[in-house]
Amino acid sequence: MMRYFKTSFITAVLAMLPLSQAQAHPHLFVAVEITIVFDGEQPTGVRMGWSYDDYFSLLVTSDLGLDIDGDLALTDAEQQTLADAVAGWATDFSGELDVFIGNTAVTAAKRVEHGVGYTDGHVFEKHLRPLVSAPVVGETLAIRVYDPFYYVSYTIDGPIRIEGRDDCKTAVQQPDLNAAYSLVDEFLYGRPAADVGAEEQLPEVGLQFAETIFVTCGT
Repeated sequence: MMRYFKTSFITAVLAMLPLSQAQAHPHLFVAVEITIVFDGEQPTGVRMGWSYDDYFSLLVTSDLGLDIDGDLALTDAEQQTLADAVAGWATDFSGELDVFIGNTAVTAAKRVEHGVGYTDGHVFEKHLRPLVSAPVVGETLAIRVYDPFYYVSYTIDGPIRIEGRDDCKTAVQQPDLNAAYSLVDEFLYGRPAADVGAEEQLPEVGLQFAETIFVTCGT
C-alpha cells in the first residue's frame, strides 16, 4: 500500500496537509504486528499486519469516497473499492522487510494471503511473505520492517508471535535514535529534516531508525 499511494496520489495527499505537517519527516506511521511462521525447525514465512495511522487512513478513505456517513465501517461495495485501490504493489517495492539468519540474508518472496480492511477508522493490510531457501535456524533470526528512506515510520505493535513451534524466544532491539539523527544531520549538512519538502528525498537512513526483532529457538 505504501508504494501504491506514493506513486498514485501521495502528492495530492500531501497537498491536503498543513504546511508544517507536509514538510515533517516521516510522513506516514504504521503499527506492525509480526508472526514468524515455522514448519518444524524451518522458518518459512513472516506474517505481517500493517495498521495505518488515523490521519492517513482518513485521507485515504476521503480520497476514495469511503465511509461518507462516518460510522467507521464500510459497506461491502466500499470494502471492495478499498481492496482494489491498495492491492497493487509496484514491481520495485520490496515490501519493507529484511530477514537475516546469522549473517545470511534470506529472500522474502512476494506476498500471499493478502487482505485489506478498515476497522475503527484505520485502514490495514495483512499478508504473508514466504521465505525462500531459508536455512534451518542454527543462529539467531533477525527481522526488520522499515522504509529505507524513512518516509514511513514502522513501529512494532504488540508481542512477536511464533507459529509452528514453542521453543523460541523473541526480543526487540530499539534503534539508537541519537546516532540516527546525527546521521541525518550529517547527510543534510546541518539542514533540519523538517525543512525537506514533500518533493525531496532524504538519504537512505531508514535502517538506522528501524527496530530489530531477534528470534532464537531451541535453546
